Amino acid sequence: MDGRVYNFNPGPATLPLDVLRQAQQELLNYKGTGMSVMEMSHRSKDFEAIVHEAEALCKAIAGIGDDYRVLFLQGGASMQFALIPYNFLPVGTHAYYAVTGNFAEKAFAEAQRAGLAKMAVSTAADKHNRIPAQHELNFPPEAAYLHITTNNTVYGTEWHYIPETNGVPLIADMSSNIFSRPLDYGKFALAYAGAQKNLGPAGVTLVIVRKSMLEKVPEDLPNMFSYKVMAKQNSLYNTPPTFGIYMLKLVLEWLKDLGGLPAIARQNREKAGMIYAAIDNSDGFYRGHAQKESRSLMNITFHLPSGELEQKFVAEAAAKGLVGLKGYRTVGGIRASVYNAMPRAGCELLATFMDDFAGKNR
Repeated sequence: MDGRVYNFNPGPATLPLDVLRQAQQELLNYKGTGMSVMEMSHRSKDFEAIVHEAEALCKAIAGIGDDYRVLFLQGGASMQFALIPYNFLPVGTHAYYAVTGNFAEKAFAEAQRAGLAKMAVSTAADKHNRIPAQHELNFPPEAAYLHITTNNTVYGTEWHYIPETNGVPLIADMSSNIFSRPLDYGKFALAYAGAQKNLGPAGVTLVIVRKSMLEKVPEDLPNMFSYKVMAKQNSLYNTPPTFGIYMLKLVLEWLKDLGGLPAIARQNREKAGMIYAAIDNSDGFYRGHAQKESRSLMNITFHLPSGELEQKFVAEAAAKGLVGLKGYRTVGGIRASVYNAMPRAGCELLATFMDDFAGKNR
């Protein structure tokens, strides 16, 4: 569309154009109701249908059954950093965290405020440029749970395996790579994701939780903090982010129509592969932050020979309609976030620009 740019921002991030068009068509009159979803009562049958359809789509895409619930909450992934220990870390027990980046550090710090949390591993000494191997994870069999962050938005690393926990509940922050490739979601006791990267607009948070975990939730928690209460009320205990849930449902329908996780994984490998090839074939002009075996398919991080060249790169890229490429402040450099909705053409144009820029600025 005229005036549209290729949006490489890490979140809120680009949304599928087809989804935006459908939302535009339904904005004033959703399915003959005479009103927008933004105006609709969350207690109405029309909105309840949206919630139930979104949960069913999520389960179908993830390949999970009725032993799981899907919740649509508020507060972002950052709220879950606190809610998870409040719900699943009883007094006298310990939770263990794999600290592999910025948001993993924040999740661990919040858990320490709420209860007894320890590190299972940290990659800070390596500037979070890698994902730890299974043998590096140190947690006892009586751990309340093991928490991982499956994709490191800031540093550009991604878990390419699911840790074996031998019965310890596995909890994962999947905010920046959820539904980007096939994964055995049945191995997770709970997975959560802020919607604003791969699922929809900011304001709604997806939580996939095994029903047996809900039995562990303390009865004396405030209702707004209780996953059990939210599940019992089908995410409608209070007024939820209604339009965000509707948009999330549209994104899930878009993903299903594409062919689900196998199809989107093929696209994501191809898209990221173009940009990584531009890095690897630059004779050192571009230096990737992540070790190759830990590279993320969602967030591609790299540096140029100088800060001045990085500023020039960002400015010239923006002039070509490639926006949101400045790296996070603690890492610097360049970051290209290529979530599910990033078109292949955007990655092609970025890779071509990278080749041209390197050739002109060596």
